Amino acid sequence: MERKLMSELIKWKDRSGRKPLLLEGARQVGKTWLLKEFGKRCFKNVAYINFQNPSQEIIDLFSGSIEPKRIITTLELLLNMKISPSETLLIFDEAQEVPRVLTSLKYFCEDAPEYHIATAGSLLGIFLHRDISFPVGKVNTLKLEPMDFEEFLWANERENIVTFLKSNPFETTFNEVLSDLFKQYLYIGGMPEVVADWIENKDVIKANEIQREILSNYRKDFIKHTDNTTAVRIRQVFDSLPVQFAKNNDKFLYGTIKSGARAREYEMAIEWLIDAGIVRRTNRVNRGDKIPLKSYVDITAFKLYFVDVGLFRHLAEIPFEVIADKTAIFDEFNGLVAEQFVLQQLSKHTLFYWTGSEESEVDFVMQYHSDIVPIEVKSGTNVKAKSLKIFREKYTPKISVRFSLKNTRLDNDLLNISLFSVFLYENILDCSSEKCVK
Repeated sequence: MERKLMSELIKWKDRSGRKPLLLEGARQVGKTWLLKEFGKRCFKNVAYINFQNPSQEIIDLFSGSIEPKRIITTLELLLNMKISPSETLLIFDEAQEVPRVLTSLKYFCEDAPEYHIATAGSLLGIFLHRDISFPVGKVNTLKLEPMDFEEFLWANERENIVTFLKSNPFETTFNEVLSDLFKQYLYIGGMPEVVADWIENKDVIKANEIQREILSNYRKDFIKHTDNTTAVRIRQVFDSLPVQFAKNNDKFLYGTIKSGARAREYEMAIEWLIDAGIVRRTNRVNRGDKIPLKSYVDITAFKLYFVDVGLFRHLAEIPFEVIADKTAIFDEFNGLVAEQFVLQQLSKHTLFYWTGSEESEVDFVMQYHSDIVPIEVKSGTNVKAKSLKIFREKYTPKISVRFSLKNTRLDNDLLNISLFSVFLYENILDCSSEKCVK
C-alpha cells in the first residue's frame, strides 16, 4: 500500500544538511513497514534494529560509549553486514525503549552526518517530555498518521479516479463509487493492518478483531509506561470518549469521565494520550479575523477526537449495519462521526473551533496560508448552517468551507465539498475563483 509520507522520506534522503530522522506516530499506523519499504526502494541495504526486546549485546552497546564510529563498527559485527554511509539505511525501531539510542542521534548529527539514520517509536511523544537527553535541534522529524481516505482509495486501486478528480473536482460521475468506499472507510478506518485485511477478505468480523487488538495494545501501554494511578485515569479518559462525543457540548467536560471529576486530576492523563498520538485536541479560538490563530486560543476550552475514525467506530460499538445505511450513521452522536472523519483528513493542519453568541459554533477553523477558513461539517444533505452564517457576517472570511453529502460546488465565497471528496479540498482552495465556479 502506498503512503504519502514516502515522498517526504525521499526528500529527506536527498536533503542538503540532512540530520537523523525521527518518525513519530501512534502505535500500528505503519511506521516500521514504511521505513523498511523506504529502505528497500531507495538503498542497497537496510540495517534494522528493534529495541522493543533488544539482545544483551545491543543493550551493552548503548550502555557504553555512544560515539558513532564505535556504534557502527559493533553493529556491523552483530548484524554481519557492511553499513555504508551512502548505501545503507540504518533503522532504530522503538528507540524510546533504550533512551541512550535517542541521545546517540546528537553525535551522529555532529560527528557522522553522512550516515542515513531513521528512528521510529510508538511512544516517542511520551518519552520526549521526560528527563532524557534528547538531541534538540539535531534531528529532522516527520509524523505518520493512519491512512487517510485518499490513501484508502489508492489501496482499493482507485488511483485513476483520484487523479481525474484532482483536475476535475466538480465532476459527479464517480459519486456512487466514492460513496460506497466512503462508508467502508468509516467502518474500517485507516489503520494499515485493518485496511490490508479488508482489501483481501472483506470480512467485517475480522476487521473488528484487528481493531479490538489494536485498542487492547493501547490499553496495555497505559499500564506498561505509567504508574497505576495515572494508568487508571488514562483508561477512564479513553473509555469516556464515545460518551463525550454523544453529548452536544461546546468543550470537553470532565464530568463525563466520572461524577465529580476535576481538570487537575485528569490533565496529565489527557496529555499522555495526546503525546502518544491516540487522541487529537482542538482548542477554541476567541476570534476569527486575526492571524496567527494560535495567538487567540482559549486554553480552558478544548475538544478531544480519536486518532482514527475506524477505531472510534469500534470503541463506540457502532455496527456495520448502521454504517452501511448512508444516512443513519450521521444520526449517531449528533454527526460527530462526520466531524471525526473530516478532522482525520485534515490532520496535517492545526485545527481550532469557534463559538459565538446565540449558541453558535463553527466545527473547525484553520489558517490556510494567510487566510482564515471556517469549516462546517454537516452530516447529510440538509446544509443549513446558522453558526457558519454568524461567523461569516462577523468576520467576512475570503472563503468558507462546508463538508456535506451534497455535491461539490462553489457559491460565491461558500465552498461545499462532498464528504467523500474531502481529498480535493486543497486543490479547490488553491484554484482561482474563475476556475472553480460552476
